[in-house]
Amino acid sequence: MRINPTTSGPGGSAVDKATPGRIAQIIGPVLDVAFPPGKMPNIYNALLVKGQDPAGQEINVTCEVQQLLGNNRVRAVAMSATDGLMRGMEVIDTGTALSVPVGGATLGRIFNVLGEPIDNLGPVDTCTTSPIHRAAPAFIQLDTKLSIFETGIKVVDLLAPYRRGGKIGLFGGAGVGKPVLIMELINNIAKAHGGVSVFGGVGERTREGNDLYMEMKESGVINEDNIAESKVALVYGQMNEPPGARMRVGLTARYPLKPLLGKPRGEAVALIRQLEAKEPIFLAPEP
Repeated sequence: MRINPTTSGPGGSAVDKATPGRIAQIIGPVLDVAFPPGKMPNIYNALLVKGQDPAGQEINVTCEVQQLLGNNRVRAVAMSATDGLMRGMEVIDTGTALSVPVGGATLGRIFNVLGEPIDNLGPVDTCTTSPIHRAAPAFIQLDTKLSIFETGIKVVDLLAPYRRGGKIGLFGGAGVGKPVLIMELINNIAKAHGGVSVFGGVGERTREGNDLYMEMKESGVINEDNIAESKVALVYGQMNEPPGARMRVGLTARYPLKPLLGKPRGEAVALIRQLEAKEPIFLAPEP
């Protein structure tokens, strides 16, 4: 098995060096793609399918390689609907993993799994991008010092303190207030620490995602007048999205604010909300 060895920093696509393949089979969101001998893509490479459906509509589908089948074929999962795709359509290997925009330009914006803005506020600066699959940091890059992350919520800091740089899971049934706690965390982090957050909606209801966005605008966490002064970026892969999008949106949500870590702006905290009443919270280490 060949895994995509993407370890470099932000970079562009390698479409210009691509070798085309052809769709051999379509099974719902899963595509089997045949490539010329010796031109097989690596696992986790992004594949692009562009063309027109029988009705003349433009098709632009991004897939991710998941399996090498042998006989010069790979199996990939689509990140969007596969309606209109046909056998024999050309598939381009980008030569790299899915890349998403990162940095301060993502604040106050809503993105999908591909890092495309979906809030109708215009394009986002994509000069700086980062692949969603990267090598783990070396041990010498990790801070082994244990410290408590002060959330400003008394019951949490006293009874169940969060470890800085750790992961926290909130478990509870429907309607018990998990989003309320996350909203309070985002607000406190912005005001007390001068930090920024990422909210990733994985399998969320569309209504809940919209309600959260409106609440953030009302509370000032998202600044409509000066979007660059917002304190949160949102990444959605909601329950109406294909399985591939919901599978990878959690990885997309890890990186938008990564370049801000270690800068004077403050602490960055990634908040990942998932379906089935599970809410992992990833607390970034202090620079």
